[in-house]
Amino acid sequence: MNVSPTLSRLAALASVLGVLAFGPAARADAPARPKPLIVFTSDFGMLDDAVAICKGVMKTIAPSTEIIDLTHEVTPFSISEGARLLVRTSQYYPSGTVFITVIDPGVGTPRKPIVVKTKRGQYFVLPDNGLVTQVVDRDGIDGVREISNPGWLLAASKSSTFHGRDLFSPVAAHLARGERWTDVGPALPGITRLEVPQAVTDARGIRGLVVALDGPYGNLVTNVAGEDFRKLGYSFGDTVHARIGDKAFAVPFGATFGAVAPGQPLLYIDSRGLVSLAINQGNFATMNGIVPPVSLAISRP
Repeated sequence: MNVSPTLSRLAALASVLGVLAFGPAARADAPARPKPLIVFTSDFGMLDDAVAICKGVMKTIAPSTEIIDLTHEVTPFSISEGARLLVRTSQYYPSGTVFITVIDPGVGTPRKPIVVKTKRGQYFVLPDNGLVTQVVDRDGIDGVREISNPGWLLAASKSSTFHGRDLFSPVAAHLARGERWTDVGPALPGITRLEVPQAVTDARGIRGLVVALDGPYGNLVTNVAGEDFRKLGYSFGDTVHARIGDKAFAVPFGATFGAVAPGQPLLYIDSRGLVSLAINQGNFATMNGIVPPVSLAISRP
């Protein structure tokens, strides 16, 4: 059957109108771009305005960015504590996340402010003092750059003691806004490394450290890997002999706190995969006068 030229033109026009009508709806179904994300850690505490000022700087530059507080209660000047929290937390965040970490006892000295991009595609904005050591050991380094681009800094302020506001916050916001990270400054060959103590297994057992306490509960956070402890041959219910500093303990090995009665101690593998000691519904550190860092020795069965 022959179709007239007029009908052909009408069919073509209808096709174009259909695309125009339904095209935007189809595009609306496409996945939305993830919201920019900054994770903020410091030893500033929450008693004054330091955290709020830094967030104001970031929000002014990148208003749509979500800012998550990891913590601002890192023990003042404790690079090792900041590094431990950073490596623990960053594994749960997606590629593209920007981590700003300000534990900076060397602020204003020749130590460099840097951005590290890992092979997971995350960015770490921080002083070059070892904070990112354990992250890059796990995730690898894609590049390191010194923060020096004046266009990325807070032009109105040039303090020698508040780089969290003047350097790290604006740089984190520029990265979250999607700007090219290589524009922040020149490439560096590597990072300053933090010496991280490792537990040692020998004929007597495992020797390590209690490195921190688990929040308000007083559970002991150690550097002894659960898999290394299990290699000693302990089973649930066995009594474990341990020495913390100059204090000796004999506690059962349990899967969780409820393995013992309330008020009783136990040794368990915590959510980090590390050996921990706790009291069911009690505070092991307070009850036993444990103040990290302190030595830990676990005997073989």
